[in-house]
Amino acid sequence: MTLLAPNPSSAGDAAAALEVHVLADRCAGCQECVIRCPAGALSMNERLWIAEADAAACVGCRQCERTCPFSAILVEGMPDVAPRTLERSHHPGSLLGDASEIRLGFATLEEAQAEAARCLACPDPTCARGCPTHNDIPAFVAAIVRGDLVEAHEILRRTTVLPDVCSRVCDQASQCEGACSWTLAGGQPVAIGRLERFVTEVAPVPPLEVRGDRADLSVAVVGAGPAAIGAAWALREAGASVTVLERDAAPGGLLRWGIPDFTLPAAVADRPWAQLVEAGVVLELGHEVDADELEALRREHDAVVLCHGASQPLRLSVPGADLDGVTDATTFLKAGRATLAGEQPLAELRAAFGLAAPVAGRRPSVLVLGAGNTAMDVARTARRLDMDAVCVDWLNEAFALARPDELAEARAEGVEVRFQRTLARLDGRDGRVARAELSCTEQQRPDRRPTVYTDANEQLEVDLVVMAMGYRIEPTFSASLPAAPVRRQAVGIPDRQWAASGLLAATAHRPGRQPIGQLALGRQHAVEAATLPVQDRVWVAGDALVGPSTVVEAMAQGRRVAAAILAAGPRRPGAERHGGPLRVLVAYESQGGTTAAAARAIGDEMSALGATVRILPLGRVGVTEVVACDLLLLGSFVEGRIVAGVRPARAARRWVEGIGRLAGKQVGLFCTYAVAPKQALELWSAQVEAAGAHVLGTAAFHRRVVGDHRAGLAAGHFARRLVTAAAPV
Repeated sequence: MTLLAPNPSSAGDAAAALEVHVLADRCAGCQECVIRCPAGALSMNERLWIAEADAAACVGCRQCERTCPFSAILVEGMPDVAPRTLERSHHPGSLLGDASEIRLGFATLEEAQAEAARCLACPDPTCARGCPTHNDIPAFVAAIVRGDLVEAHEILRRTTVLPDVCSRVCDQASQCEGACSWTLAGGQPVAIGRLERFVTEVAPVPPLEVRGDRADLSVAVVGAGPAAIGAAWALREAGASVTVLERDAAPGGLLRWGIPDFTLPAAVADRPWAQLVEAGVVLELGHEVDADELEALRREHDAVVLCHGASQPLRLSVPGADLDGVTDATTFLKAGRATLAGEQPLAELRAAFGLAAPVAGRRPSVLVLGAGNTAMDVARTARRLDMDAVCVDWLNEAFALARPDELAEARAEGVEVRFQRTLARLDGRDGRVARAELSCTEQQRPDRRPTVYTDANEQLEVDLVVMAMGYRIEPTFSASLPAAPVRRQAVGIPDRQWAASGLLAATAHRPGRQPIGQLALGRQHAVEAATLPVQDRVWVAGDALVGPSTVVEAMAQGRRVAAAILAAGPRRPGAERHGGPLRVLVAYESQGGTTAAAARAIGDEMSALGATVRILPLGRVGVTEVVACDLLLLGSFVEGRIVAGVRPARAARRWVEGIGRLAGKQVGLFCTYAVAPKQALELWSAQVEAAGAHVLGTAAFHRRVVGDHRAGLAAGHFARRLVTAAAPV
């Protein structure tokens, strides 16, 4: 049975085609659609207890379709939304030497308010889930509608410290705007990035305020990129003592040398570090930290955060790659920035790269390997340095990695971009590169490597070759980062809130990319992975954790690491402890209730000894709960057969596998059994220790005695043993 609700009030316009079908035989009356509809177009038929629609109120956002667990609603027709405000851009008459910003923001408050008014203020905003740092987008957009930009800033600063930066460099189409309800419904998203930028341009980013009292906590941060900014800001805001060690002569990392001024002006890139230093963060420039110094930092500080990035350029191994005139993106971008900023003459840059001055209208020709965002930055910088630029990439253009707007801007500036081409070899003249041989490729699917055809090569005269295919993690701390890089890919059953949001059910995606929901969930997985230390009192964030990532991802991970450090309260050897009670988390896997009863008995005994105790089933324990405890007590029942072998419950073992790292965590283990525990605790201890934990003690309880006075005596003995063994806090 289908209940049809046509839209009778909008005949003749785009909304006239909107029709809402409620499949009565599927509707379970759960009210998910009613709660989540931002337009109030759905209600419950109290007699039939099924959803019914008022299509006249429907705007076609299709949140009901995405969130209905029984696929009981179908919306037909185009979204009823005002057109998106046109973007403004600056096109200089001559690119030569011009590093002025290309993309412009809103010109007036009225213009920004008109765009902000397109927001539906969704009850469960998928745009916020698409943002790696989960900005409260509907709230700050609503503040713009009211004209209260101070409040908009206050809302943003709860979750981000780089709103002026991210609004310029984020690939919003793959993040917040890609997850906007209008995008998911097939329409044009709210211009979230430009609205965020407008707030920061009209009401500059407020300075860092030290609000906490954690002056007893000392943290060293290695690196000064976006992840370091996120970590240092949150730690200093809490009152912690923060020292940042950066090997370059200026802080900022990728923001400083990897993104040209025409995309991110230097004044914007420099702003966060000026505010951090003003707030008391100690910044040591020209200080390169190696693996040997890491141990010294652990002795001097309570925690160390590695944010050294992924700055080692990838190089293509082809014949001729060792010729003069072949360089990498980092070297070229640093030199180009200095020249465009007036810090070195153009002639000096040409000499450094062995390029002759233009003769008879012929400019130096630069071949850029790659067509991602870094390659676009290189090619567009080359055009401003009076060079011709050609980018080649072996991918199909439909699966290009660059932002579509950046690719369009590069072409508009005279950059030639050739997809489905790859470098076969480089030929030289007198030891210097002079010619590139390109092979054609073919790619039908984004998840398949392109096929290279070597029988259809073409020749290209070149004066300089820049390898801009991306970066990888430097091996400096490879021994300290056994789990890096972490894959940005969630496994298993997603969190119920993510599933219920409807974002994972959406199919919207950039060509060649995963669906928006899967991308967002994968980024969330990486942010959560940053919560746990890689070794005792050592955390890692940003590119160093996941490999090359976006600015906002790195900043979000840095903030999460700071929150984890503040929750864990680590202390270096010999440092004064904070003197609070031992924080104990008792986490158990119980099938028949016996292990749960044992967990409660042990928890009660630990509470009697003065500890602060939380008792939770393992299914409700994640990285946040693990970080915030001083002692983790894990309990499981024993499964298997005595003859064939017994072991802890599968769910308990899988929990340890899923948590990944327990570096430095103090852990106690207990199990309940019916006949005999045999080697179950030894097997579990080995697994937990392999995750980096220190097992302080184990205990086994027969299920027949759990609940009587004998269990209480055993639990008390076990509790006292663990409390005595645990490091003081």
